[in-house]
Amino acid sequence: MRGPLRNMVDLRNLLRQYGLMVYTGDRMGDLDLMESELDDLHRAGLLEREIFLQAKMLIHSEKRRMGNN
Repeated sequence: MRGPLRNMVDLRNLLRQYGLMVYTGDRMGDLDLMESELDDLHRAGLLEREIFLQAKMLIHSEKRRMGNN
């Protein structure tokens, strides 16, 4: 992934690069699943720390925006 993650589209495209498409029909469920997948990718050493942190921040921002922490 080149460049910073700016929005959820960028995050979905990042996950898609690893063959991951997340859609549960529940927005909060999607965010939780994306976060879990990011954790797994990071633990496996497949994501650079900076990208991982940007992605986590995006998810947490989206959760706050939805009114759920």
